[in-house]
Amino acid sequence: YLNSHATPIVLKADGLAAGKGVIISETTEEAKTTLKEMLADKKFGDASSKVVIEEYLSGIELSVFVLTDGKDYVILPEAKDYKRIGEKDTGLNTGGMGAVSPVSFADKLFLEEVENTIIIPTIDGLKKENIVYRGFIFIGIMSVAGRPYVIEYNARMGDPETEVVIPRIKNDFLELLIKTGRTELKGAKIDISSETATTIMLVAGGYPGDYKKGDVISGLSDAKDVLTFHAGTLVKGGDVVTNGGRVIALTGFGNSIEEAIEKSNKAAEAITWNGRYFRRDIGLDLLELAK
Repeated sequence: YLNSHATPIVLKADGLAAGKGVIISETTEEAKTTLKEMLADKKFGDASSKVVIEEYLSGIELSVFVLTDGKDYVILPEAKDYKRIGEKDTGLNTGGMGAVSPVSFADKLFLEEVENTIIIPTIDGLKKENIVYRGFIFIGIMSVAGRPYVIEYNARMGDPETEVVIPRIKNDFLELLIKTGRTELKGAKIDISSETATTIMLVAGGYPGDYKKGDVISGLSDAKDVLTFHAGTLVKGGDVVTNGGRVIALTGFGNSIEEAIEKSNKAAEAITWNGRYFRRDIGLDLLELAK
């Protein structure tokens, strides 16, 4: 099979490998050696007793969110998140350093293709396999030369994408959830704000490696024109202190991505603690793409 496969080739341990079970092989010979190491030599222990071989895709990622009652569905705003700790997507992976919604390259035609070739077949597949599923479907997508390819599915919303997706929904979200639970989503409409939302995550120094807890946070009241989400904080002795790696998410809104970024960044500068870190380039890649 490897001989018939285009290179590079992606080899994934099918079990849990602490995020380290994916190898990208540049040549067929390298892939054969890697496959032997994973299967026969148990490179990742039991996690690589089965290996998934995938096509290598090069493109730009985004997330599309669907709310389904098992029969019908509504499509929520799409988002793009930023996983790497360093600016320009460098360094270690994190739980997410920021997000943007809408995603400029996901135009009407692109999203129609996502619906027709991915969302509808997914909902139909659940029905065909008699899987009664009510809730969120998070579809990780890569745009390759303008075409959508599925990278992953999750049975949840994403973080920090949620902090830009939910605030853009103008109608009563609780009502949508109730309709989902009662299998009454048929004909439901979703009213989405035309504004851009950007979220910046403030993290503890050292994250995603070892980091300290208990640092006093100052400037919370100076963060204006944003929604402030407490992700890893604690009230201790009258102070708000850090209590996690990802500490606070700040969502700004604007009529353009530039305006939203400016608000998020300004609020991020206002909130401080010892070792506080955040990325200042969230969303800038989308501005470059638009040029």
